[in-house]
Amino acid sequence: MRTFDLSTGTDQYVKDLRVVRWEQYGLERDLPFQAMWYSVPPGSESPVDQHPELELSVVVAGTAHVVVGGNEYEVHQGNAFLLSSTEAHVVQNRSTDLELTVFSAYWMPSDG
Repeated sequence: MRTFDLSTGTDQYVKDLRVVRWEQYGLERDLPFQAMWYSVPPGSESPVDQHPELELSVVVAGTAHVVVGGNEYEVHQGNAFLLSSTEAHVVQNRSTDLELTVFSAYWMPSDG
């Protein structure tokens, strides 16, 4: 068994979002996906993002407001959302005092 600790992972920053990518753990051969945690400070949001990978995200702490294609979705702690490769998206933290933390796994879609 291996454990992964968000608090001791190596940080990267995208805008004011803290990102901890799992590539640092050397799992490329062991897992069929990549993964990361990201934290959105109170009152902030991610940049608009769209990528070729599918992305499954679980809200670990807080409430995410996900804006996709002009629609808005509220995703509470313990729930998840799935983004396709065609969906440009923004993840917002509308809380005034609580950080939003999300775990995301992402992978290239299969050809078949």
